[in-house]
Amino acid sequence: MQRLRTPSSSIARALCPAARPVPVVAVTARTQWHSQQPQRLQQVRHASSAHAEETFEEFTTRYTSFFKAVQDIFELQRGLNNCFAYDLVPAPSIIEAALHAARRVNDYGTAVRIFEGIKEKVENNAQYDAYLAELKNVKDELGEPDRVCSS
Repeated sequence: MQRLRTPSSSIARALCPAARPVPVVAVTARTQWHSQQPQRLQQVRHASSAHAEETFEEFTTRYTSFFKAVQDIFELQRGLNNCFAYDLVPAPSIIEAALHAARRVNDYGTAVRIFEGIKEKVENNAQYDAYLAELKNVKDELGEPDRVCSS
């Protein structure tokens, strides 16, 4: 009976990787990798904080030029997602460029969502109405109905 238990336990070890003994070489390699990992994370964090001290004017210029160069829906939606992720309401010039990009890629739904995004970002309806007044010429040019954009 012991012979029957040995093969079944070896099958269990083969199916369950946690039951296998770990060779000493793998543990050493894992330890070396963990000792190098914090340095890599610090470098990535340092590289990703390149826009940490960006002024509002630089932010506006960067996203306005980004939306002027957009050529497909994915780029447009990715840019909007990144732009609206900041703790600020984008300037009307950014919104205007984004609306023109939505027209260029023929995506009406994204144009409507731009207005919905502004409505969520502002503090009150008066600010949203100020954005709508600022963007009135663009809305008329692109044919956005007032019922979609109304507060």
